[in-house]
Amino acid sequence: MDETMFPGQRPAIGVRAIVDGRDSLRPAHTGPARTLARQVCELLRRTVRYGDGEPVRCVLADEAVGSAQDALRAQEQFRAQNVGAVISVARAWSYPFEVMCLDDRLPQLVWGFSGSDAPGTVFMAAATSTAAQHGLPFFKVYGRDIRPAADTHIPPDVAQQLVQFAQCALAVATMRGRTYLRLGNTCMGIGASMPDEHFFRAYLGMRVQSMDMTGLLHRMQAGIYDRQEFETARAWVREHCREMEDPNPPQLRLSPAEKERVWDDSVRMALIFRDLMDGNPRLADAFGPEAAAGHAALTASFQGQRQWTDFLPTADFAESILNAGFDWNGPRRPHPVATENDALQAAAMLFGTLLTGAAQLFCDVRGYWSPAAMEERLGRRGADVPDGFLYLTNSGSMALDGSMEALRGGSPAIKPFWELTAQDAARCAAATRWGPAKRGVFRAGGFSASFRARGGVPLTMVRLNLVKGLGPALQIAEGRTADLEPDLAQAAARQTDPTWPQVFFVPRLTDHFASSSVYRVIESWGSNHCVLCPGHVGGQLVTLASMLRIPVSFHNLAPEQLMRPDVWRQFGADDPTGADYRACAAFGPLYGRY
Repeated sequence: MDETMFPGQRPAIGVRAIVDGRDSLRPAHTGPARTLARQVCELLRRTVRYGDGEPVRCVLADEAVGSAQDALRAQEQFRAQNVGAVISVARAWSYPFEVMCLDDRLPQLVWGFSGSDAPGTVFMAAATSTAAQHGLPFFKVYGRDIRPAADTHIPPDVAQQLVQFAQCALAVATMRGRTYLRLGNTCMGIGASMPDEHFFRAYLGMRVQSMDMTGLLHRMQAGIYDRQEFETARAWVREHCREMEDPNPPQLRLSPAEKERVWDDSVRMALIFRDLMDGNPRLADAFGPEAAAGHAALTASFQGQRQWTDFLPTADFAESILNAGFDWNGPRRPHPVATENDALQAAAMLFGTLLTGAAQLFCDVRGYWSPAAMEERLGRRGADVPDGFLYLTNSGSMALDGSMEALRGGSPAIKPFWELTAQDAARCAAATRWGPAKRGVFRAGGFSASFRARGGVPLTMVRLNLVKGLGPALQIAEGRTADLEPDLAQAAARQTDPTWPQVFFVPRLTDHFASSSVYRVIESWGSNHCVLCPGHVGGQLVTLASMLRIPVSFHNLAPEQLMRPDVWRQFGADDPTGADYRACAAFGPLYGRY
């Protein structure tokens, strides 16, 4: 259990059993309805996790809800238990407006049991319609198959939707009231490094806290970090972090002693970044409670270039190790840190972390290699990429998990940190080399993680964009990594920097124009940055975005992957992308006017 992630009461999922409140019917309905509601709680406890890996806390309403008084008592119980989302389970008719939870900031879902003599679906349809009329965008789950009235099991199609809703709603509740920590200022004129505080407040319910980079420098120079852990981390680095050949010309190469000092500073930055995000009670005795407190930050970013990197080492190592699912203490939750102070990337990385519990890969969208380019350069196309591929890399701040040396069933993977073994972490560390920074750009040096990601691993490419007059919009492309022949991989790497990580990505193509070819995907991309989220989680991201009222401008998902509030269909059932924009605009940001 990670108390730094949840210093107070954890948000919970509230579950209500809906019954017909009439005296002649209520006794017969209550037992089966509460049995089904308990089954929902048990399902979620098995399958849904907080960001620190703990099973979700479910709160079952003390009594079945069949009247306005019942609904009020359940609401008061849920408020006391910090419930962040509500699932209502109905096997019978009830009076929708009387039993509704009227909190418009809580994601809500109604599952109407589909039985020939248990008309839960009738209540569900009436409840979602009534909710829409009152500005409450409820989700609904309509099971595909009629079930026997005595059945108290959850069908697989219903279970999948309940879990998806709960995991996304838990992410919404986890972000509420927390912090995005920004270290530094605008980076190299990049718009996304100019954070829109109103976006974070209105859409995510988060605050933005900015800290000048001199605050980091002060902690480094004054030694405000855990000295004992520093020694542990340095010993781990000496054992596991192997340097690449120095690419700098001889006159710009640092001496071995100078490189040791760079490693010292790199480890200090990692410790201090984490302490600033989480807090560290071990600092209180030596440096006081303020230094130990931290900023309650779930995600962060660092400027670096150029005011820092012109005279101090890069933060590449610090960012890579914090973004990873392990460090010198073993497996632990990733701490998303976006390089170049990209606030929108920091938010998207947080989305992925809360949905998967796995490391997110910060990438530059470096280029598209077409079939023609491969034939011109090498005289052939890559066997695994006949339609081309995207070359995704970064100056070295990518999580070590991106080597994809962790194994699941013998196949490469990026795993939730709670599934990582010591052997997984060792393989990822062994597959990573650390390239000395090119001092023509990074004058004080630094070390960049370098690896070649293994092929065949499912990933979801994500970008959060911000447009004046529109607001936020999300882009999603599911795909997989590719194995390239060594000469093709080297040709791609030489186009940028061989000391940087190498990920070759092939998005899934569809009949839609923007995802009809690999070229169209990169041509449609809204920024020079993206996040690679482990697994095919585009459907979950769509659901999360709809809860936050963020439209999805681009995706390559099948229609059956899209799970949004029921009322979205009223904005255009045959035009789901346009309907998404219209619905998000109509309901507005979750936490108020933007």
